[in-house]
Amino acid sequence: MKSNVMIAMAILVFGNLFSALYDVSIKWMPDDSNAATFLLIRQVLSVLMLMPLWFYAKRPTTKYLKVHFFRSNTGALGAVCLIMGLMSLPIATVSSLFFSAPLMIVLMGSIFLKEKVTPTQWLATILGFIGILILLRPSEINWFGVAVLISAFTFALNQLALRKLPDTENPSVTLMLYNTLSIPLTLVMVLVQGFEGVSWALIGIAALSNSFLLAYHWLCVLAYRKAEASKIAIAEYTGLLFCVLFGWLLFDEWLDGLSWVGAGFIVLPSLIIPWVTARIAYLRPKKIIEQKAG
Repeated sequence: MKSNVMIAMAILVFGNLFSALYDVSIKWMPDDSNAATFLLIRQVLSVLMLMPLWFYAKRPTTKYLKVHFFRSNTGALGAVCLIMGLMSLPIATVSSLFFSAPLMIVLMGSIFLKEKVTPTQWLATILGFIGILILLRPSEINWFGVAVLISAFTFALNQLALRKLPDTENPSVTLMLYNTLSIPLTLVMVLVQGFEGVSWALIGIAALSNSFLLAYHWLCVLAYRKAEASKIAIAEYTGLLFCVLFGWLLFDEWLDGLSWVGAGFIVLPSLIIPWVTARIAYLRPKKIIEQKAG
């Protein structure tokens, strides 16, 4: 079981590198683009890119259409919110807010999937939500920040929903349905925002970002099927490190002092507390043996 958790976490860390590259690609969108149009182009390209993989897997089907429908449509809503956030906010700020998702995964994994959550995980979750409030700064609330939180919530729902799919289901059908079933909802969002800014540059960026996103989703499918969500969600935080690095290198973006405090409240408890818990669990048997020997 422990080896499965470690393998799943390694897969998730690698996946988060692609997630960060996806965020970077959004920042390169032309100024006259809008989120819904970009998402529609990306979804159509996703289906075209996945088609060969689906055929290579001998056109697998699914018995869990309701789960896929739920994931695809909540995912589309979250994707539009995230794109709007990335178009308007520094990548490091967006990433800090988005990485509240692992906290939500732990919380909802306990409520909906009855996964066991330890007191230390609850403490990390509480501190993380304090960090969210610091980043959002309710006195000067930014609605694009709220949009990113909505995206994080839908992401958490999607990752938990993966636990409802069996290991035997081919990832190609999971990804294919994730993009196909949400196209009608995306068309509605395009009607609301307008079909604007279509260009070869936008299509090229959509293709690039799509490659990063498909790689990330594929690795997420593999990781979250391999271990309980609450046990590996901590690995999602590595994406924040990648995003801060890319934001600094490519866009000269950096978090201000208060934002670093908020990000610290979100990330550090979930990184430090499990290590402390493991050390206590390791030292306790050793202490008991020493006491008996004495």
